[in-house]
Amino acid sequence: MLSNLLRGSRTAVLIRAGMIIAIVALIDWRVEGPLRFGFLYLFPMLLVGSALNQWQIAAVAALCTVFTEMFDSVAWSAGTGVPRNILVFAAFQGAGLFSRGIALNRRIQENHLHQIEAESEARREAEEQLKVLVESSPAAILTTGADGCVLLANDAAHRLLALEPGSLPGRSLGDYLPALVNVPSPDGKRGSFRTVMQCRGRRHDGEVFIADVWFSTYRTSAGPRLAAMVLDTSEELRTREEVGLHQLLSSSRILVGAVSHEIRNICGTISVVHANLARNGALAGNQDFEALGTLIGGLEKIASMELRQTANRATSIDLAALLDELRIILEPSLRDLEIAAAWNVEPGLPAVWADRQSLMQVFLNLTRNSERAMAGRPRRQLTIGARLENQHVLVRVSDSGGGVAHPDMLFRPFQQQAKATGLGLYLSRAFMRSFRGDLRYEPEPQGSGFVVELSPAPPAAENVGNGAGDSNSAGGRPQPVPGEPQPAARS
Repeated sequence: MLSNLLRGSRTAVLIRAGMIIAIVALIDWRVEGPLRFGFLYLFPMLLVGSALNQWQIAAVAALCTVFTEMFDSVAWSAGTGVPRNILVFAAFQGAGLFSRGIALNRRIQENHLHQIEAESEARREAEEQLKVLVESSPAAILTTGADGCVLLANDAAHRLLALEPGSLPGRSLGDYLPALVNVPSPDGKRGSFRTVMQCRGRRHDGEVFIADVWFSTYRTSAGPRLAAMVLDTSEELRTREEVGLHQLLSSSRILVGAVSHEIRNICGTISVVHANLARNGALAGNQDFEALGTLIGGLEKIASMELRQTANRATSIDLAALLDELRIILEPSLRDLEIAAAWNVEPGLPAVWADRQSLMQVFLNLTRNSERAMAGRPRRQLTIGARLENQHVLVRVSDSGGGVAHPDMLFRPFQQQAKATGLGLYLSRAFMRSFRGDLRYEPEPQGSGFVVELSPAPPAAENVGNGAGDSNSAGGRPQPVPGEPQPAARS
């Protein structure tokens, strides 16, 4: 009942308190007898205490004390009246102050509750917005615990790692992004990490990809955590290498075109000399005949020329890492063409001596030729293997494309049977020989195979190549040396 009387505005509560005081005073005035009703003023004092301040409560308590004494049948005297009035006043004021304290605490609690509810609602909205942002993000976002196991991951992370939705939490991140497992956790001596790196990743189905990773480490009450955002940048690598191969072939066409122009000039001269000899009729001791011999010798020399060393920036190369990048480049196109690929790379291969860009272009040319050879065939199998044999590293690229009809014509430029420019194998072998390697053809029972022969890097070059400043490690690019001639294919 009292809680009902306390509801409403401050004015309504005071009106109710005044009415109760008036009713109690009226009853106390009209009813005569030994039982007095002055204690009933405690109820309006509880109402007054919830609406007035301390001095106003004291004034109302004094008024109720006066009413109590006015309608009391006992005669007032200083000896008994003053102590009684003090006790009555103290009781009324104490009731009012008690009610005021409860009301203040209640208002404080209500304000605090409203503040908590507002903060909780704001936090819930922020969490919902963050969840929507994470779930709708095209980048893979995930968090891991101190043991390297995934705690949370969005849909993009599952798609990136070729996993079913919701199956990534609880798995070890080292199975997919091993480089992140080596990130040290923050502690008292070591601060948090906030940086970006590029590393190799592996999907659940074994496909390798290049990943750009933005990550940070932090501490929580449950232990250290790592949050990472991962992007698949394999397409950039594919585009870069494909553009490099295209530029190489374009530059080579210009080079060989210039040589062909000189050959045509010589052939024209030969035709003129031949016409002169035909008109003269005497060959012995004829100067035109001798000139014809000289021109023919020059023509043979030009026709037998190999390309200059267009890859004179050879250095130590991590072949396993290069083959990983080749796999990243090839797998999407092989999958689209429904070509089964087998990779047999012998572990522990030594570093090889080569120009990284040129060697990648050799591999790309061989595999693209295999793709064209297997187009439309019922069985499409590409096998790439690497092993150490007789102090050389051999990389074998074989396919089920049906073989080569004229193997002796393979490494000649401008072949009439070629489906592209007819320069790919010619240039590839020239590149290999430029850094002490070779490229040769080996027939297969149901297809063809090419063997890329590489020389192990000298120990001194290997130490330099494997250092922090190696420009030809995975993802690196050689830098030009002042005064040293540069490859023509890169101009």
